[in-house]
Amino acid sequence: MLRRLYDWALSFADKPYGVWVMAAISFADSSFLPLVPDVLLIPMVLGRPKKAFFYATMCTLASVAGAVLGYFVGAFLWDTVGQWLLKFNHLEGKIEDFRRLYAQYGAWVILIKGFTPIPYKLVTIVSGFAGYNFAAFIALSLLTRGARFFALAWVLVRYGEQVRQTLDRHLTVIVSAFLVVLVGGVVGAVYLF
Repeated sequence: MLRRLYDWALSFADKPYGVWVMAAISFADSSFLPLVPDVLLIPMVLGRPKKAFFYATMCTLASVAGAVLGYFVGAFLWDTVGQWLLKFNHLEGKIEDFRRLYAQYGAWVILIKGFTPIPYKLVTIVSGFAGYNFAAFIALSLLTRGARFFALAWVLVRYGEQVRQTLDRHLTVIVSAFLVVLVGGVVGAVYLF
């Protein structure tokens, strides 16, 4: 089953709408759904390494656009949509702790959480709710999300053949490890903040 999903994701590199699907996932990751664009970015870069930095740019811009939506949800729709999204993602009990952390370390929170595969929407919504400076939020989001996607694209261009061979041989183990890290990161974000 994982092999079919991997081949399906790899096929998006050959489809004209593949980049838009990847951008939509990147947008959703920053605003309302627990998705990570890496599931399409990695196979698409492996499929078309010459477009790696275009894909990274699209992920970055879509992610920051989604972050703007998340920020506005936190700033203007906190009592309705913001609360629902936090409940949907099982994060409602941690918001006050996160706000205190934000007041002291807001820029570092954005930078660190934006670079990890932990869903970015918690940061975006709380940034709006906490009234974090919007221009600084955009700049930090561009920096951290861009660094993440461009670093991944660079690694895949540089070591693409080795990555592809490793994925071909150990797909189940790699996907399982990635899911453990992702779930662990989400659980860590919920219980540590």
